[in-house]
Amino acid sequence: MTPEQLKASILQYAIQGKLVEQRPEEGTGEELYQQIQAEKQRLIQEKKIKKEKPLAEISEDEIPFDIPESWKWVKVGKIGSWGAGATPPRTNPAYYGGTIPWLKTGDLNDGLINEIPEFITDLALEKTSVRLNPVGSVLMAMYGATIGKLGILEISATTNQACCACIPYNGIHNRYLFYYLMSMRRTYISMAEGGAQPNISKEKIVNSLFPLPPLAEQKRIVAKIEELLPLVDRYATSYEKLEQLNAKFPEDMKKSILQYAIQGQLVEQRPEEGTGEELYRQIQAEKQRLIAEKKIKKEKPLAEISEDEIPFDIPESWKWCRLSSLTYNWGQKTPDKTFCYIDVGSINNISHTLNIENAVVEAKDASSRAKKIVQKGDVIFATIRPYLNRLSDDFP
Repeated sequence: MTPEQLKASILQYAIQGKLVEQRPEEGTGEELYQQIQAEKQRLIQEKKIKKEKPLAEISEDEIPFDIPESWKWVKVGKIGSWGAGATPPRTNPAYYGGTIPWLKTGDLNDGLINEIPEFITDLALEKTSVRLNPVGSVLMAMYGATIGKLGILEISATTNQACCACIPYNGIHNRYLFYYLMSMRRTYISMAEGGAQPNISKEKIVNSLFPLPPLAEQKRIVAKIEELLPLVDRYATSYEKLEQLNAKFPEDMKKSILQYAIQGQLVEQRPEEGTGEELYRQIQAEKQRLIAEKKIKKEKPLAEISEDEIPFDIPESWKWCRLSSLTYNWGQKTPDKTFCYIDVGSINNISHTLNIENAVVEAKDASSRAKKIVQKGDVIFATIRPYLNRLSDDFP
């Protein structure tokens, strides 16, 4: 499970009422809803908020998942005063450079917002449709690539039209609303419409559904979420390290196996199998026979191996040798008939196998380099660009 999936699971458990237990003494979502609606009516009468069009009733088909019996499904528009912002005309310099923070969606950080780089004036607040949102307001981006990005104001601020702000009513814990909106981000993104810059509207937001628990339970849910999220961050760090290890593991393991093999640490040594010295003498006897039969040419003697040259320890039954003292080559010949031509590109440096499907060449078409003779069982190693690791013993 990725860190993102783990975080999404925690939030999903939270909004489904599965993260903390329900307590009868804390009341019900229905009782809280009635209190919220009473507060809303009071604010309308006091002309602190405007009366809005009634929202449609929730149908059974709309409900996305089950919630506890003590909770209640409500429309998001019922739990706070929602409003989109505005951009004061840039052509009027008297609207900018004041003391009132003016937030754009790029300033949203999925966390607490206490710094906003741009400011507007009191005149802009008075003459345009920007709304001053108090501390604790929950903000959500509605446009483009930032759809669903969130923030909670720790300072009073206005926003542009790409951002929708909610001033929660009493009884709604703003952090519970914040985490609910975060859990629903994919859903809001799927609701977006438009071409180059898709967007969701305030209407879509306020008509979406919200699972309402009692206030005390909201606070306990938030406390549990904020207890778990730091653990998710720690998990993310470990997960990233594990991913890096997993990416390196096959190559590192292969190198380790090969290193153990050539150091005599991969299998045990058995005295009855003889020694490297004995095998070396047999090889030298074979080499002298091939020279005597003129199948290979005699080469210059090789220098003795010094102690300084030895790169690592090997078992006592093994022997360090010069590679050319253990091998020979078949020499060179200019092709005089159809033959199989192997170049560097014919060797797969991952599987170390040969691809010779298109390697048959007529003698008259032979490259000037096509002279080295190889036979079945030979080990082929590219000396051009050796960093490509072109090595094969797969010659048919």
